[in-house]
Amino acid sequence: MSKIKWPGSVLLAPVPPVLVTCGEVASENILTVGWTGVLNTKPPMTYISLRPSRLSYEIIAKTREFTINLSTVELVKAVDFCGVRSGREMNKFEMMALASIPGDTVKCPMLAASPLSMECRVKEIIPLGTHDLFMAEILAVHVEDALIDESGKLHLDKANLLAYVHGEYFGLGEKVGSFGYSVRKKKKRYTQFGKK
Repeated sequence: MSKIKWPGSVLLAPVPPVLVTCGEVASENILTVGWTGVLNTKPPMTYISLRPSRLSYEIIAKTREFTINLSTVELVKAVDFCGVRSGREMNKFEMMALASIPGDTVKCPMLAASPLSMECRVKEIIPLGTHDLFMAEILAVHVEDALIDESGKLHLDKANLLAYVHGEYFGLGEKVGSFGYSVRKKKKRYTQFGKK
């Protein structure tokens, strides 16, 4: 396979286009963030990167709290709209008919339609250039009960999650493996005559 060299650029893909909620009842806002991920396991840490010109930047810098809400294929129009419109001009919750529910660990709301919401508290704000990174601890996770089976296992694969790849949205495709499958030993199968 041959490759063409380009200058350094932000072409990591796919990324999760999450809906981030912030503010309190009178000032709640929602925006789409593609630059997010996991930073640490214990304590559970995440981040979002925001441009200082965004309304949500101002709100989160002041309150030091936000909620990351995973998005689904059903929310794709809201995901796109909340990424290109400003809360300075309108109430995006109302424009997209999105219901919010109160957080119980932080003061900002969660998105009712999201299958999984993570309540976060900012630990540090790191200026990077065009964006600032908000490093945060995940204080609580709220999961749609239909995604948890009788044994307590979470099935996010059934949530119809959304992915973003270079300007386009995609639903996740079929499963092609699972963590550790490449080194997992195959189980021996037995018949009435012994090993198969």
